[in-house]
Order: sequence, then structure tokens, then C-alpha cells
Amino acid sequence: MTYEATSQKRLALAIIDFLSNSLKDGSVSSEDAESIEIAKSCIADTFHVDPSDQAALKDAIGDQSLLSIYGVYEKLKGKSSTAPMPGANGSKGSASTPKPSGPTPTNPEAESFKSQGNAAMQQKDYPKAIDLYTKAINLSPTNPIYLSNRAAAYSASHKHAEACADAELAVSADPKYTKAWSRLGLARFVLGDAKGSMEAYQKGIDYEGNGGSEAMKKGYKTAKEKVQEEEKESAEGSSERDATSTTRGAGGAGAGAGGMPDLSGLASMLGGGGGGGGGGMPDLGGLMNNPMFASMAQNLMSNPEALQGLMNNPRLREMVQGMGGGGGGGGGMPDISAMMSDPSLRE
Repeated sequence: MTYEATSQKRLALAIIDFLSNSLKDGSVSSEDAESIEIAKSCIADTFHVDPSDQAALKDAIGDQSLLSIYGVYEKLKGKSSTAPMPGANGSKGSASTPKPSGPTPTNPEAESFKSQGNAAMQQKDYPKAIDLYTKAINLSPTNPIYLSNRAAAYSASHKHAEACADAELAVSADPKYTKAWSRLGLARFVLGDAKGSMEAYQKGIDYEGNGGSEAMKKGYKTAKEKVQEEEKESAEGSSERDATSTTRGAGGAGAGAGGMPDLSGLASMLGGGGGGGGGGMPDLGGLMNNPMFASMAQNLMSNPEALQGLMNNPRLREMVQGMGGGGGGGGGMPDISAMMSDPSLRE
């Protein structure tokens, strides 16, 4: 029997299995059961296959289904949808993560292209390696080794989005091929998806068994540390925003709410009557326009300890003591202009 005839028989068995599972998982209603059975019988008679031969069925599709195999094909063509797809056992899968289709039969020509691609990789001729792996993939579209190797070549060429796409196809084709999980983890990490990278490495560890290889565990650890770092930065950023909001609220609440008084409003209310040189209240309107005073006020608002230091300044204490009679050149409040120009108050 020719290879083509054998493939046709396997495909016929795969179609019969698909029809059977469509009844089991509810894809078609029970009202169509009779039509499905007639179709299965016609296919079996036409291609001379026995649907009850479990060994032949396993040889045809392995542990997969025609639908999951087609899901990989759709991903290769960029036509996968987000709608769920039923698996071979009736469970619901996803087109974005189709169940593996199993390895395709070895194609000698494809293997030759793969070997040439490996040689190009050793020579660090990545564009040539990509071209050769692509030729191998064209002959065996669902071969996880070819897809994974091209992902490695893309990564080496800093084409990480393409590497990620190939690695995803490779793990869809055969999740037991752990190199593909490692390459998917690397591509996702470089693309900034640390969480997705960690998940890929974890899958690789699970499929490797025995706790995973050192390389896989190292990749997982690196991705996990990055995830924790991002979570910490996010939490700190949130805390800083909350603190800033609280501070602004306190500053705008007025003296009655425990914040700094609204000096500009106070200046308008008092009108600056008398001026410092005349012994009355200082000109608060002019004072608020003084850059040095504005800087001092901002510093006092953000640093309560500075206020304590200012109150311990001996020159300031002398001025306060003189407010009752001799300060300010005319009694009453001191000369604010003189205060602001006094070097001892700027320490």
C-alpha cells in the first residue's frame, strides 16, 4: 500500500472519530445522530477502514482529535479564533491553546533543511537558519522541533515577537517537547510579559518531571523575581499617590483642619495695613510674593523638624522678644524685610 493510500485511510478514521465525538460532546444534536451514523458507515465502506479497530485509530491520530490537529493548522495560518473548541474527550478546549496534534511523519527533505539550519545556527548565520527552518516547516507544518528551532533563530535575531509565535505553535503541537516551553519563556520575558514567562517555564518544569532541569528552574526563578519586582513597584506607586493625595487634602483644609493656614487669603483679609516699618501688621500681600519666604514656607510644610530648628534660632527669639516695644523700628511686629535678609535666619 502506498504512503498516500495509508494517509487517506488514517484521515478517514480521523473523520469518523471526529463525527463520533461531535455526538458525544453535543456539537450536534441527538436529532442528527442517525445522519451521523450513516455518514460514518459510508466513509468506512468507501475507504475500507474499521472504526472499531482501536489500534488503527490510535495509529491515525494518537491521543488527539482531528479538531485539535486542525486547530494547530489554523494557528499556523493565523486564523485561530477565540471561541472554545471541544477536544477529543468531549472537554472544552481553546483555539488559543489547542491540544497537541502529535508529531508528523518524518520527511527526509524536511530533516535535511533542519540539519542545514542547525549548521547555520552554529555559524551564527541566523537569517539563513530562519530560511532553512522555514523550508522544513513548509514540508512539516506541525513539527515542534522545526518550530522551536526557528523560534531560537528568531530570538537570536532579536525578533522576539516571531519567536514567541513559533514557540506557542510548538507547544501546541507537542507540549512534551520541553525546549519549546523554554524558548517561549525567554521570548515572553524579553517582550515584557514576566508573568507569562513564568507560566511557560513552569509548564516546562512540569513536563520535564523530577523538579525540572537547572536551566528551566533558573528561567522560572528569573521570571518570578521580575513579577515580584513589578508587583512591589506597583504597590509603592499606589502608596505614593495616596500619600500625595492626603498631603494635598491637608494643605487645602485650612488651619481649622490642622493644615497650614491660607496665607494668601489672610493677606487679602488684613490688607497689609501699616507695614512692618510702621509698627503695624506686616504687608502679607507683599510677603507672599517674596521668593525666599515662599521657599521657607514650603520647606516648613514638608519638614516639621525645620520649624523646631527655626524656633531655636537665637536671632529669631530676640526679634520675638522685641515685638512688644522695640522691634520693627516702631513697636509691634518686627520688620519682615529685615528678617528675610538676616543671614542667621537662613541657616
